[in-house]
Amino acid sequence: MCDVPRVTAAVLIIGDEILSGRTQDSNLAVIARFLAPMGIELMEARVVPDIESEIAAAVNLLRRKYDYLFTTGGIGPTHDDITADAVGAAFGIPVEHDHTAMAILAERYRPGEFNERRQRMARMPRGATLIRNRISTAPGFQIENVFVMAGVPKIMEVMLDDISPRLKRGVPLVSRNIRCSLPEGQIAEQLQAIQSAHPGLRIGSYPFFAPPGSGGASGTTLVVRGRDEAEVSTAADEVAELVKSLGGIATAVE
Repeated sequence: MCDVPRVTAAVLIIGDEILSGRTQDSNLAVIARFLAPMGIELMEARVVPDIESEIAAAVNLLRRKYDYLFTTGGIGPTHDDITADAVGAAFGIPVEHDHTAMAILAERYRPGEFNERRQRMARMPRGATLIRNRISTAPGFQIENVFVMAGVPKIMEVMLDDISPRLKRGVPLVSRNIRCSLPEGQIAEQLQAIQSAHPGLRIGSYPFFAPPGSGGASGTTLVVRGRDEAEVSTAADEVAELVKSLGGIATAVE
């Protein structure tokens, strides 16, 4: 197994609109898929309201707990876009208009249109590094291991492209998926024994159900994940043999 340090991350989703159900978050899944090939393991995700103290507390907790923290939301021009102030408070650093960000945004607007509210999008903690945004130009920013990005999914995605070269890599997780014809309750006890024998791996159990009256099959998808490819393969074979020993059908799937 490659002796590369484990690299971990968390996501902090900011916004009352997420908590109210008005807006459905899609950024978490995009960030997880972005990090996985780099061997950066997403360990935790939180959603907090547009309250500066709540954002700052979560930033401080997560940035100290993991190698990286990615935040989304709250860096626009309106009164409830307070992420920059909250991150500044978390670090104890003053928030001010960044000269480069001001210049980038000024080029986007016609004379007289770059008003005070739009200038808010250039505010960030002193000394922060810009995260470029090739869609609407309004940048995010990085301070130490915290990456502050837009909540708009398309803009957030292009910001990820900009920060990719800044991230250290770990060992990507390897996974094997087994589609099983048995309900998870029938295999749970023996599956626990396999998990206990491979503490460095994670074995997940995900039931699926056919619609009533469809005549389709129900069962369980079993997923074995880990960084040691040989051990993942061994454990996956053990899972498949378990299913067969209980009279079920085990099929490897992508």
